[in-house]
Amino acid sequence: MALETIEIQDKLIETFGNSVFNFNQERDIFSLEVDSDKITAVILFLKNDPILRFHFLTDLCGVHYPDNDVDHQFAIVYHLHNWYENKRIRIKAFINGEKPEIKTISNIFLCSNWMERETYDFYGVNFIGHPQLKRILNMDEMISFPMRKEFPMEDSGRTDKDDRFFGRTITNC
Repeated sequence: MALETIEIQDKLIETFGNSVFNFNQERDIFSLEVDSDKITAVILFLKNDPILRFHFLTDLCGVHYPDNDVDHQFAIVYHLHNWYENKRIRIKAFINGEKPEIKTISNIFLCSNWMERETYDFYGVNFIGHPQLKRILNMDEMISFPMRKEFPMEDSGRTDKDDRFFGRTITNC
C-alpha cells in the first residue's frame, strides 16, 4: 500500500501535536512547518519510523524574510525523500532574526554537514552542535553574510552600471 500524505500528517500530529502545523500539498511535494526547537526530533522520527522511512536528505537551505517579525525572519528548509515510496517532503522551521540559530542535524544525516556550513556561510545561521561550523565557500575574512537581503545586490558606487549607459532614463511624470 502506498504511503499517503494524510498518513504522514496523522503520524506527525499524533507524535508532536501542535509543534507541527501548516500542512500543505504543493504540486508533488508535501510541506509542513515545525517549531524550530523540535526540528531534530521530527527529522529523526521521519527517518526512523518503519512506515515513513525518509532516509535521504535531498537538501537543506536557508531563506531570509526581512519583512517578517523578528521571530520569523529566517527559515531553514529541509527536503527529505522516501525512496521506497518515491515520496518527498519539505519541512520549514522559522528562526529568530536577531540570533539565528537552530540545532544541527549532522548527527542524523552526515550529508547535512556541508549544507549547514553553506547556510552558515551565506546567512549567518548558527547550527548548534555542528562539528565544524565555519565558512565553506566565502573567504574566512568576510564579515557579512551575502545572501541576507539587507545587503544591496550591486555596489551603488559603480559607474559602469549607470542606467544612462544602457539607454534607460528616468522620466518625470
